[in-house]
Amino acid sequence: MKRPVFAANWKMNVGPTEARAYLKKFLPRFNRSTDRTVILIPPAISLTTVVDEIGSRRKDVLVGAQNIHTEEKGAFTGEMSAAMARDAGARAVLVGHSERRHVFGEPDAATTVKCRVAFANGLIPILCVGEKLEQREAGKTEETVLRQLRAGLAEVEPSQMAGILIAYEPVWAIGTGRNATPADAAQVHAVLRAEIATLSGSSRTAAAVPILYGGSVSDVNASALLAAENVDGLLVGGASLDPVKWSMIVST
Repeated sequence: MKRPVFAANWKMNVGPTEARAYLKKFLPRFNRSTDRTVILIPPAISLTTVVDEIGSRRKDVLVGAQNIHTEEKGAFTGEMSAAMARDAGARAVLVGHSERRHVFGEPDAATTVKCRVAFANGLIPILCVGEKLEQREAGKTEETVLRQLRAGLAEVEPSQMAGILIAYEPVWAIGTGRNATPADAAQVHAVLRAEIATLSGSSRTAAAVPILYGGSVSDVNASALLAAENVDGLLVGGASLDPVKWSMIVST
């Protein structure tokens, strides 16, 4: 069995001072573990603080970036390149999160480049896919997530695909208190895994790729979601902002 992956997306929350206090509460509550992977994804301003607080003592807790630019460097005020994120200590990066797509207007084509440059700079891409409510109600869930998956993997070599993470996050369930049922998540995850097998040419590669569920995950429903077939972990937003609740979720 793959090790479950628990990723905490803090979004635009938790500055450096709060991040230090958070880790002082969280780390003692989460015993060192070799049977699961935990990734903390703070805002850019707190990235080095989280890296420094975790230090070399806790290799079981990785740090990720929330976003990277498609270019290596240049006149892009407010942006961060993949190389900068890696230099700051990030090991992973979110690509195509629903807020990047639907709030900031990031197109599928940007995820193509971001996954490629993430790999080129030693970062693990966490490619996010998911449908909006109107797409779900129109029966276009599979069409939507497959389009997004294909775009993100368009410039990823088949040999690299086993090193990516996929997160299915139905947009209608993010921050709404509504979440897909375990059966809903399992169904979409199965579709995604089958497509990864096709794109990589290997069912073994597809089986090795962790597919996470994200969307109103809490300490109450985490266990049921993780028990669903093809659900290999969780991408958590709001519930990860509480270090006590987060410690409960990652210990599920």
